[in-house]
Amino acid sequence: MTGAQPHEANQQVDANRLRKLQLTGILSGFAAGAWLGAAEAPTKLVSLGISPVIISLLMVSGVFLARWTLPALIRGTSQMTVDAKQAPHLILWGVLAGCLWAVANTLTVFAIRDIGLSVAFPLWNLNSLLGIFWGWLLFRELRGAEKRRLWSVVGGALVMFFGATMLALASSAQSGGPAATRGIVAALAAGALWGTMYIPYRKAYLSGMNPLSFVAFFTVGELGMMLALALADTGSSSALWTQLTQAKDVLFWLMLGGFVWVIGDLFQQYAAKYLGISRGIPLSNTNQLWGLLWGIFVFGELHGATAAHSARIVGGSLLMAVGAGAIALASVTRNEHASWHEAAEREADRYGIGRDYVKSAITGESSEADSSRSWLDWLFLAVTSGIFLYLGSVARTPQISFHWPTLVFLSIASLLILFVAGGSLFKTTRFR
Repeated sequence: MTGAQPHEANQQVDANRLRKLQLTGILSGFAAGAWLGAAEAPTKLVSLGISPVIISLLMVSGVFLARWTLPALIRGTSQMTVDAKQAPHLILWGVLAGCLWAVANTLTVFAIRDIGLSVAFPLWNLNSLLGIFWGWLLFRELRGAEKRRLWSVVGGALVMFFGATMLALASSAQSGGPAATRGIVAALAAGALWGTMYIPYRKAYLSGMNPLSFVAFFTVGELGMMLALALADTGSSSALWTQLTQAKDVLFWLMLGGFVWVIGDLFQQYAAKYLGISRGIPLSNTNQLWGLLWGIFVFGELHGATAAHSARIVGGSLLMAVGAGAIALASVTRNEHASWHEAAEREADRYGIGRDYVKSAITGESSEADSSRSWLDWLFLAVTSGIFLYLGSVARTPQISFHWPTLVFLSIASLLILFVAGGSLFKTTRFR
């Protein structure tokens, strides 16, 4: 790499284009927070006695359907073949990331069972700290950033850590005993796995791969790992089938939770692509506030808690949100963006990827033609629709207490954010 390359890279994206990409990334991060928060609500079914592993398996099944159907609907599966040919090494990275996600998601269900949704959410969102570290160490993020932006990221990370510590102490004081300890450990372990999972994310997007393709490869690892965990937990395929049959009344809700999660995750992928993992992941972790809203106002998790305990829970969550906001709003400068180009060029040299293909990861532009939908794309849509229609016809309303007006309000708010962020993505990048 010659000394002129950073300067050339710095000229590849003009200031106006960079502002648009960052705005799109920020909106994507907020949308990710809303939809990732809503997706965890079905895991409250663990209170009905359903195994956390079974809940996670069913959510991953919904994730699997969504990760193939949504890309087919938005972009067409033919483009996945193009991406696979350009960067075949990323298929393995995607499968590895999916395996890490499946284990982490299972741990979150255990955490929710032991310490509740409103407390568990901020604890596993410590993955932001790992995202910042890996982004800096491996992908030249924050290199060349102004000091005030650098300290905004570091200070935000420290505020998030302090907020999470408050939540852990509040959880331990409220419930006590081994259950609270197990829940805290499970949530923190999930955060560690998810923080590590962001390494394949960033490699994929610096290499030019479209997020809609990467998540499809990702789900192979998810479903395979989750099936292995479920078989190990139940002991045999027949025992697993028996547990799935016993949960048939709530299959729809759990798989729907997985489908909703994928919508949030797609926005998180675009936030990571256009803001970097050191900013995009903390911003998408505003799902902690949505988790707090769902947990408190829909499921009444803090009902009967003391005023001091409630204050620690809310205060800790707000501190983490303030920290995430400080990180996300420390905008990427042109010098730092040039460092991203250097990291992208390194990936291109290492794996022999075409420079034009890699450039799309930085600019949000691509020479690919808008593809038409094939019969395979419509088949994915028909099969997924049929499965959900059938499961919906045999589903029953879970026998757990929740507040309908708040549920409707949060659902409408999530849809509004979806339309705003989705419109910005389409206008600015055409989902590239």
